[in-house]
Amino acid sequence: RLSTIKSTIAVAGGNLYRCSHPSTITNSEMLFSIFKPSLPDPLESPPALFYLSGLTCTDSNFIEKASSAFQTAQDLGIAIVVCGTSSQNRFEGDDESWDVGHNAGFYVDATEEKWKSKGYSMYSYVVSELPSLINSDFNCGVHSRGILGHSMGGHGALQVALKNPDIFCSVSAFAPICNPVEAAWGKKAFEVYLGSVDAGKEYDATELVKKKGAKTFDDILIDVGTKDQFLGDGQLLPQNFKLAADMSQQKVTIRMQEGYDHSYHFINTFVSDHVKFHAKRLKAEQRSKILQATEEVDTSMTGKPIKCNAMVARGPKQPLTHETITVDPPKAGEVRVKVMANALCHTDIYTLDGLDPEGLFPCVLGHEAGCIVESVGEGVLSVKPGDRVIPGYTPQCAKPSCVFCMSPKTNLCPAIRSTQGAGKMPDGTTRLRDEKGEELYHFMGCSTMAEYAVLAEISCAKIDDSAPLDKVCLFGCGVATGLGAVWNTCKVQKGETVAVFGLGAVGLSVIQGAKMAGASRIIAVDINPKKFEAAVKAGATDCVDSLNGLPEGKNVQQHIAGGLTQWGVDYSFDCTGIVSVMRAALECSHRGWGVSCIIGVAASGHEISTRPFQLVTGRSWKGTAFGGFKTRTDVPKLVNKYLEGELPIEQYITHTFEGVDKTNEAIDALHSGDCLRAVVKYF
Repeated sequence: RLSTIKSTIAVAGGNLYRCSHPSTITNSEMLFSIFKPSLPDPLESPPALFYLSGLTCTDSNFIEKASSAFQTAQDLGIAIVVCGTSSQNRFEGDDESWDVGHNAGFYVDATEEKWKSKGYSMYSYVVSELPSLINSDFNCGVHSRGILGHSMGGHGALQVALKNPDIFCSVSAFAPICNPVEAAWGKKAFEVYLGSVDAGKEYDATELVKKKGAKTFDDILIDVGTKDQFLGDGQLLPQNFKLAADMSQQKVTIRMQEGYDHSYHFINTFVSDHVKFHAKRLKAEQRSKILQATEEVDTSMTGKPIKCNAMVARGPKQPLTHETITVDPPKAGEVRVKVMANALCHTDIYTLDGLDPEGLFPCVLGHEAGCIVESVGEGVLSVKPGDRVIPGYTPQCAKPSCVFCMSPKTNLCPAIRSTQGAGKMPDGTTRLRDEKGEELYHFMGCSTMAEYAVLAEISCAKIDDSAPLDKVCLFGCGVATGLGAVWNTCKVQKGETVAVFGLGAVGLSVIQGAKMAGASRIIAVDINPKKFEAAVKAGATDCVDSLNGLPEGKNVQQHIAGGLTQWGVDYSFDCTGIVSVMRAALECSHRGWGVSCIIGVAASGHEISTRPFQLVTGRSWKGTAFGGFKTRTDVPKLVNKYLEGELPIEQYITHTFEGVDKTNEAIDALHSGDCLRAVVKYF
């Protein structure tokens, strides 16, 4: 390890480290801070956003005064690195002026001997030494890095990025010194460190963008306060940079923030916007590099049976058995896929526990997965080998003759419902056989607890090739179901109120969807108070312990309708599959217009009940399957929202495992009570 950790504190769900290390470039002991998000897979390398501070500042200024950045960084899985502003070698005359010398290195490599000999080479430190250190010691920024800065640091970020787009794929700034050869601060710094103002053109963002003469980044984000005293003094000159960028066809978004000055209050107000701006680009770059390094799917077995590892459910209430199975080639209208990752869903356990009336054994379970197309059968046109797909247990034939697919009211296409429910492919046969050659049933048209699976073409949602399959597999069932129940089935509007019963992954995704829809109040209900922290983080405004936290003599529906609210909530959602909870959810909905949505699947033979008066007085019950999303048209849109940073889902992945044979361990984790989603990576 090259750095020494001086302190560690928990921040926003991640960790903030303050560190030092001996720099070979500055010839001094340098300080830096790094916020590293907590990720489901501790071995995963998050993208890194480097922050460059302004004149007289150290890493402490940002971590103490712009701390709102850390929650956003945790939510989006981004590391933030904050470094000092000069060599830490002290010598006579290094602090005679506040705008040059100690803590004012201006992010250049000094050529004047007085400063060069003391390691005033912050440009090289930021470009090479620090990123390499962050990579080796913290496993951050391995695939993508962005850079952000304020004032002098904004100047540093702009010119460093423009000169090194191969190292930093995104750039933004707060109140940057955009054209330092024309500003008093820049002129002084260049004369002191480089011997002349003219020599500073090499480090001037406006001059650099002129030289480029072409677009380097898709966008550069700059925020400036209208009451920034240095804007009026001619130190910042954002208009010069914008003019030069326009001439070079480089897009620059400059936001003039009304009433804000040059302070950290300004930065802290808008820094989350900047983290989101970078996250979108950093994750796209990371996915692109990982994809380039990923071996393409082997198509040498096209038309031949494939032997692979699988977990077979031999009977209800029995552990899955690790077996070698044969997966036959796809027939007409079918697709064989290589399953890269599978997320365990409660529906799998529901069937394994013998509660599913359609449960058939022996079978291969699994339906929430991310896959790569290995080969296709005759007539398949919508996907090809190498495409990334998410299997859909709710197919979408999309034929004009299908009244279900053509209707915006439902996603329940019946095209292959009868054979899928019978554990067969559309032609009534199976593609799965065990080592004895005996047939295995398919499950929900997916069977992704095996390294290979055969799907109907109409069950394949083709997604962006850069999407991380071990993340977006969650859109194959639970998370998408919760979001869709809010957005599609109930169409919750801004200002409306919601109650959510059951705080597993589906319940939390309902809360997330309700928050995104603008719900004014979101009441989270569960018998386990340990789940309330995650609910509040997802957007819940109230939490109710329905086992031990109710007023004496009241049930949960009375507490919500009449206690927490006068008449009840506009919408309630059952995510438990327990019929008594379904009743409570209905009866806490608003008199006159309340809607209760059933998401959880009840055990076979169970029935719902309530007094008819509850419905007569305006309440209504409805249910949802896969949240009303149409698999082939809507799932790719959800994935795109995730890729653009608008729909984070990493928070649901609490456990990860390697290898299909670890599926029983994933089941144990799901039963433990502290697991939302366990993802098993196969390759």
